[in-house]
Amino acid sequence: MKTKSTDRDILFKGIKQMLIALVLMFTGPTLLHIILSNRDKTFYIILLIVAIIICSLAIFFAFKGINTILNSLFKSNKTR
Repeated sequence: MKTKSTDRDILFKGIKQMLIALVLMFTGPTLLHIILSNRDKTFYIILLIVAIIICSLAIFFAFKGINTILNSLFKSNKTR
C-alpha cells in the first residue's frame, strides 16, 4: 500500500521562507517605528516607503512559506 510522505526538500524550502519572514517581521516594524519618531529627517519619505515594502514582504513570505509547507505535507509525490 502506497502512503504519502512529506517531501523534505520542499519542507526545508518552506521553513527557510518562514525564517526570512520572521526576520522581516522584526525589521520592518522596528524600522517603521524609528522613522515615524524622526519625521524631521531629510530621507523621511524614502525610508517610510522602504519600511512599508519590508512589512509587505514579511506578509508575502509568511503566506508563501505556509503554503509551501502545506504543499510538502499534503501534495507530496514521493511514496515510501
